[in-house]
Amino acid sequence: MSPTVSPAPGPDSDELIYRHNPALQDEAVDANGELRPHWSYLLDSLKELGSASFDERQTKALRILRDDGATYNIYSDSSTPSHTWNMDLVPYVIGSDEWGRIEAGLLERAELFNLLLRDLYGNRDLIRSGVIPPDALFCHRGFLRACNGIHLPGDHDLILHSVDLVRGADGQMMAIGDRAQSPSGAGYSLENRNVMSRVFPSLFRDSHVHRLAAFFQRLRSKLNSLSPNTSTPRVAVMTPGAHNETYFEHAYLANYLGFHLVQSDDLVVRNGFLWMKSLDGLSRVDVLLRRVDDWFCDPVELRGDSRLGVANLLEVVRAGNVVVANPLGSGVLENPVFLRFLPGIAKHLLGRELRLPSVETRWCGLDEDRAYVLDHLHELVIKPVYRNLDNRSLYGPELGQEETRILKARIEADPTQYVAQPVMEASHVPSFVDGVLKPRPVILRSFAVATDTSYTVMPGGLTRIGHGERSFMISSQTGSKSKDTWVIASEPERLAHDEQLDEPVSREADLISLPSRVVENLFWMGRYAERAEAALRILRTAFMMLNGEERISDITQHQLLHAVSMITATPSRSTDDQTAEEALRGIIENGSVLRSISGNLNAMLYCADETKELLSSDTYRVINDIRDALNMLGISFSGSLASAPEEALDPLVTALMALSGLTQESMIRGFGWRFMDMGRRLERGYQIAIAIDSLIVPVLSESDQSKLCEALLLSLEALISYRRRYRARVGIQTSLDLVMMDPTNPRSLMYQVEQLRQHIRALPKTPTQMHELAADERRILECETLLKLSSLAELSKADGFQRSHLDEQMKKIASQLSGLSEMITDKYFDHREASQQLVNSTWESI
Repeated sequence: MSPTVSPAPGPDSDELIYRHNPALQDEAVDANGELRPHWSYLLDSLKELGSASFDERQTKALRILRDDGATYNIYSDSSTPSHTWNMDLVPYVIGSDEWGRIEAGLLERAELFNLLLRDLYGNRDLIRSGVIPPDALFCHRGFLRACNGIHLPGDHDLILHSVDLVRGADGQMMAIGDRAQSPSGAGYSLENRNVMSRVFPSLFRDSHVHRLAAFFQRLRSKLNSLSPNTSTPRVAVMTPGAHNETYFEHAYLANYLGFHLVQSDDLVVRNGFLWMKSLDGLSRVDVLLRRVDDWFCDPVELRGDSRLGVANLLEVVRAGNVVVANPLGSGVLENPVFLRFLPGIAKHLLGRELRLPSVETRWCGLDEDRAYVLDHLHELVIKPVYRNLDNRSLYGPELGQEETRILKARIEADPTQYVAQPVMEASHVPSFVDGVLKPRPVILRSFAVATDTSYTVMPGGLTRIGHGERSFMISSQTGSKSKDTWVIASEPERLAHDEQLDEPVSREADLISLPSRVVENLFWMGRYAERAEAALRILRTAFMMLNGEERISDITQHQLLHAVSMITATPSRSTDDQTAEEALRGIIENGSVLRSISGNLNAMLYCADETKELLSSDTYRVINDIRDALNMLGISFSGSLASAPEEALDPLVTALMALSGLTQESMIRGFGWRFMDMGRRLERGYQIAIAIDSLIVPVLSESDQSKLCEALLLSLEALISYRRRYRARVGIQTSLDLVMMDPTNPRSLMYQVEQLRQHIRALPKTPTQMHELAADERRILECETLLKLSSLAELSKADGFQRSHLDEQMKKIASQLSGLSEMITDKYFDHREASQQLVNSTWESI
């Protein structure tokens, strides 16, 4: 017999025991309250592990998810929309025999929806033969007339198909909805699996769980096979951008599959082909795995106000010069009205009924269905035909009298836009809640990918659970947790080898062909990181010197405050009626300096998110450390102004240094790294020039001048090197030699300029027979020559109250570096050609 569920533990017991609710349909236990065989090993193992140990592993899992950058954007939370992906470590377990039946039903359903898609954009025999009424198709905004007659090569138009499943009252799985436009969740399923295999390695290995890798291998193989260019296919994943709810998944899949991640700004249509804007010009794109909704993909033929699509994309698709997966217009398959007619559709297209049943659906566009729905509103779930964030499902039993009246009026006014389904109580599974195992309702999303002959179903899928028992709304947008889904193999699984894996194709061109947007974000990520570090360092230096053992004069304090204002780009504060320390505290307390630092770091974090697919897990872990330290900066800083305030800045400085070290030691020396390092060198050189101009140009007494030189060296992390080299009192010429002229000092001006010269020489250039230097090469040569021809004696010579020659030279170098940045931007990044309809089409919103 199967083991029974154990009684409740004593008050001092740490055992993790599952206590099911007999009133609920529970997948872990049978009708007699005994554990089902495929659940028993898992729950027995968790019982031995104990609550405290499980809680520790839950904490580890959340840390792994955070370090991986696994996020989900909840649109309703405007304050912090990006949330770390929420995961429950108790997996959803499905036995091998039952999964065989579910898999067969999913394969059949994918084949049916593929045939349905081909018919709807083909001959529409289903309408001609009366299987579905015309309104069932044309009432849904997902049907795109502009896509009529477009088909993919091969037998399958539907490349990816997803089904939401719940277990019915009879114990059998039932489909409650289909996702065919750009099904999301597969990447999160893979991330869940990676976390589970790391946190529970022995339990996962001993449970003989079916692996997921083969599914993604077949997805990669299928997308490559769709390419019209069979020799060197280029596949790209098209994302709406970092603000999309599932952006992490877009970047994760692009990285895992080895494809470019692109946005609309990265793509352009020229001469009947789709091209990606890259450093070496335009690179042809053959296959587009889109994560942008149908209507937004082409602002010319579809939604005119879209900024997420590519103008004239449909024209290229019709010509067969690019393949879009899933094809544009496939969103019509998400029309819930089809569930009402699905038995007839299956008999017409397949010649048989479906193995996998669908939830009973009534369409208000039919008189008899509408009459039933209006009479039984409090027993039904009312769903809009076209799903969006502003038009959600309504739970009939919770509607008040006034809400019911309004809903009835809406249905009667536009009946074709509503369907109704019976209230279904999802089955429950064990979940870790508040230190114990409790039952929670569960929904499973499956995934199928087309192959040459049929479909391959992911063994498992994305499982989501409700917040409480009998929860009606189970959605990631409401903060529902996810689970890994374990399909238990009846015997140890053999290592999967994809028979269709080709030999690796040459990707030499892809070393250059990064989207211009990506390298631009890397460039600015480097600049913002360096800008924030310079601000943090000068602020830390000012506090250390103001609060140091040796008192500094008022004029020195004034110059330190001036340097802080110049480097942080904040308004200077008068010291006429207050000390410099009070003025510094003032600009900190009013938030201007912290806003400057936070602004630069938030801009850097945005650039990091935009290039997430290129960053290693270690790099993203440091980026998350920066994000955490930034969130705590205001609190920790305001609480430490009275005592060692510079200590509050150390975590950010340390994290930025770790980021710099990782990029130097971990990034391949490709063009992505070059542009990030160029951004760093440009900004560091500019900030060094500003610091020298602020601290060294004024002519002061010898002691004051020595203190300001010391402040300069300290902020540039060169004071120890200076003392070891010169072993003397800090002076003007020796300080300038170290921070301006020394090519071996990584924080000197000369070092930045020489590194920039090497980078610029290595960048791709337009072929020409002329031997003249390009504008950016001339600019950096001018800067280098200016430095090398400088005389330290001339630079340090006083001219009244300032060193005019030094002031002129620093301003000129800062101007040259700013100009060089603009040249790089114009030459490599500024490819934007805005395309917009002259007349907006509004019929799509009808």
